[in-house]
Amino acid sequence: MTAVSIADAGGKGFAPLICPPLDSPEHTTLIHTSHGRSNGFGLREIDLPDYTSAARGEMNEALEANRFLYRHAAPIMETLYHQIATTQSMVLLTARSGMVLHSLGDADFLEKASRVALAPGVDWSEKSKGTNAIGTALAEEHPVVVHGAQHYLQVNRFLTCSCTPIFDPYGKVIGALDVTGDHRSYHQHTMALVRMSAQMIENHMFAAVFPKDVIVRFHSRAEFLGTLMEGIVVLTQEGRFVTANRSAQFQLGLSCNALGAHTFSSLFGTSISQFIDRIRTAGSQPVTLCMHNGVSVCCLSEQKPRNTFEAQGFEAPPAAAPVVEKQQARMESLSSLRYLDTGDPQLARVIQNLSKVRGCDIPIMILGETGTGKDLLAQAIHNDSPRARHNFVSVNCASIPETLIESELFGYEEGAFTGAKRKGSVGKVLYANGGTLFLDEIGDMPKHLQARLLRVLQERKVSPLGAGKEVEVDVAVICATNKNLKDMIARGEFREDLYYRLNGLVVRLPALRERQDLEVVTRKILASVCRTATPMGISAEVMDIFHQFPWPGNFRQLFNLLRTTVVMAGDSSEVQLHHLPQDFLEEANLADRMLPPSIVRHMPYPATALQARTDISIDVSAPPVPPQAMPLRTEPARLENVALDAMAQALRSTGGNVSVAAKMLGVSRNTIYRKKDQLPSDVWG
Repeated sequence: MTAVSIADAGGKGFAPLICPPLDSPEHTTLIHTSHGRSNGFGLREIDLPDYTSAARGEMNEALEANRFLYRHAAPIMETLYHQIATTQSMVLLTARSGMVLHSLGDADFLEKASRVALAPGVDWSEKSKGTNAIGTALAEEHPVVVHGAQHYLQVNRFLTCSCTPIFDPYGKVIGALDVTGDHRSYHQHTMALVRMSAQMIENHMFAAVFPKDVIVRFHSRAEFLGTLMEGIVVLTQEGRFVTANRSAQFQLGLSCNALGAHTFSSLFGTSISQFIDRIRTAGSQPVTLCMHNGVSVCCLSEQKPRNTFEAQGFEAPPAAAPVVEKQQARMESLSSLRYLDTGDPQLARVIQNLSKVRGCDIPIMILGETGTGKDLLAQAIHNDSPRARHNFVSVNCASIPETLIESELFGYEEGAFTGAKRKGSVGKVLYANGGTLFLDEIGDMPKHLQARLLRVLQERKVSPLGAGKEVEVDVAVICATNKNLKDMIARGEFREDLYYRLNGLVVRLPALRERQDLEVVTRKILASVCRTATPMGISAEVMDIFHQFPWPGNFRQLFNLLRTTVVMAGDSSEVQLHHLPQDFLEEANLADRMLPPSIVRHMPYPATALQARTDISIDVSAPPVPPQAMPLRTEPARLENVALDAMAQALRSTGGNVSVAAKMLGVSRNTIYRKKDQLPSDVWG
């Protein structure tokens, strides 16, 4: 079929979207037409930038409405930004309306961009900003480069923007991806990077939207499977066409509208059941089929294991799918190992070692304290592996009752025990078939089940409860624990043979207090919990507290603290000390951070670095309180008690003169007045 006849098949987004060269007649016509629309909107070329930005509530609503797009785009935006870093550029994601949802960029260029309101929350549709790559690409539903003077507004003519619309799995424009930079540093290959990134986003959406359907990936050359060139077709279990990406439409020579009249058999010359049987037999190898146009293609299927098990008379566990979805939601910006590498040398070594065994199916054991992110690391290992298209199933061995863990793991047949579900249950091991099984808190697995797990791992077969047959299973295994398994082996609590079966590559996650990337991690978490396009900042004072806090709950504690703090901060642009929950301040012995270093040095108990921090209202130039003026204590004291005693002593020595006492202590008068009810009555003179 020729290119002309393909294009005539109809359907927007059918053929690969090509951006016309800047010097082509097609591009000139496109810009001229856009300028006409801009003029029709009542805009003038000399208009100043419109800095109007969405209110926080409106922005939150926009982010919520575009959560699906943002979740799949954010990791790819990071990769794209790394490719263009230091080029005086920024990457932007917008909604279908043209509102900017998220941006990444070089700090020096972000400052320039802010002058023309190129920032999250601002509308960059043609109606608001005239001809620009974002607005024009969304209006044309086609990739567009707008270079320098081609912008309608004069204030934007120092920019060059390369933008492409992003289509959802049903072929509708869902948003846009844009790279904007200084027009003097424009490179013709920028648009190619943007288009490839957008196509990656589109392809990633398919598996998330159609979890119960059969996803077929194909290309005439096997080496292109898993790349941006592969075609993706989604079909029902019965073989009816659902949707296809642009590459699939191009290879099949039919638009989505035309494909709607087809079935799997009419497109590929065989029934879908025969195809699934061949896929099962072939394992991870592609199957060759002949398309209706006579072209042979190599195919892989992403049919979920759940459907296979239903065909065998089992029912997938209801908890399994939510587990996968929950993990996916948590990994919005941590979807692979490189996103977890945020600058800590210990973690960098862990990631380097894990990268060496990628795809080797070597069992991995993750050690670390509770809350250090063992589950996030396991998910990232899976996402970076050849098994990423199959299920990641997490099992917390400590949270499942001992009486249920066997059936949860290995499944059961109908009638296997009282209360068993009709059709039985497949079990989480089988649900992970083809993918990854993550056994969290493996040290808490009952010992009698350790033997069954060992047998499954060795023989690669599962026998559900009540079943008279074994089912083959192919899983990669990752386990995690915060316990010393060797000590448990010595006490007879953990099987030594299972330990060495799981002990392929052992990695240890450092505790949060041991890491050197706390500020980077804190800002990433803060950005994720803010749910706004422009995350809150964090004051140096609060960050200093964080650096010196021991974090017994590790990342779990930090995440929950920041989530609460964001709510307490409301519309503030920066997290301040008074936004932190009182219980955290008390835990840090900072509920009343009012003493200058001169006083802390003379405390009658060892002062930590936390206690040496000073309040923002403190005048550190104030004369120090003499050591003899400090109250003596023989027992450990809380900082707040020491502070109250110091205030009382200072007030007594000044005859109740608050101003002089405050100067002696190096604090504000209000600090003393706030504690008036807690101070003895005799100190007021």
